[in-house]
Amino acid sequence: MIPYVEGHALLAGKTVLVTAAAGTGIGFAVAKKCVEEGARVMISDLHERRLGEAAAALGGVPSFRCDVSNQADVDGLWESAAKQLGDVLINNAGLGGTAPIVEMSDDEWHKVIDVSLTGTFRMTRAALRHMTPRGRGAIVNNASVLAWRAQAGQAHYAAAKAGVLALTRCAAVEAAAAGVRVNAVAPSLAMHKHLVKVTSQDVLDTLTAREAFGRGAEPWEVANVIVFLASDYSSYMTGETLSVSSQKA
Repeated sequence: MIPYVEGHALLAGKTVLVTAAAGTGIGFAVAKKCVEEGARVMISDLHERRLGEAAAALGGVPSFRCDVSNQADVDGLWESAAKQLGDVLINNAGLGGTAPIVEMSDDEWHKVIDVSLTGTFRMTRAALRHMTPRGRGAIVNNASVLAWRAQAGQAHYAAAKAGVLALTRCAAVEAAAAGVRVNAVAPSLAMHKHLVKVTSQDVLDTLTAREAFGRGAEPWEVANVIVFLASDYSSYMTGETLSVSSQKA
């Protein structure tokens, strides 16, 4: 068992907005780590009941139901968040699925792209409009090693995450003059209850076998890297992607 890393006040005094923070995955782990690192946190998610449960588990942090594929929802989230938050945005919202290209429908393709890539764009655009005039801020996008590693059945997800990396680089260049940083993480395999529920054991075993440590990451291990990119310890990093992966070459 890997020992949990306790907080070291890396985000003391900062405000953080985390998307897709309900449930048991990376989003909730990030929000929890940010609270432990001294930040004031607001969370959002599409699932209202789980969002309320997550907010309560985090000590009653403010929350806002948001579908990042809906511009009106994004506008409403930032109207609420901008009054009290704005130092850091963590774009965690994403949608997966499995389908061979020859069997993939247009709807399947567009749904994954709209949430995982266009949703990240919508949130980034809103954040930059808020952060740029203030002359500070950090955005961390959750991508994936599938942005550059092939996996059958994942063309839509891989294309979306490759787009997130390109968006990260371009946004970083545009935001640099205003003192706003934009970076990304690219996890390989982070084990949590939802992933286990929607993925066959054979696939999980295959993916785990590729990992040098012989296991998937704990969600909080990915969250630690996101916290680093959100903190002042990464003050000279922008447009970069950190791979949170132990995959064998």
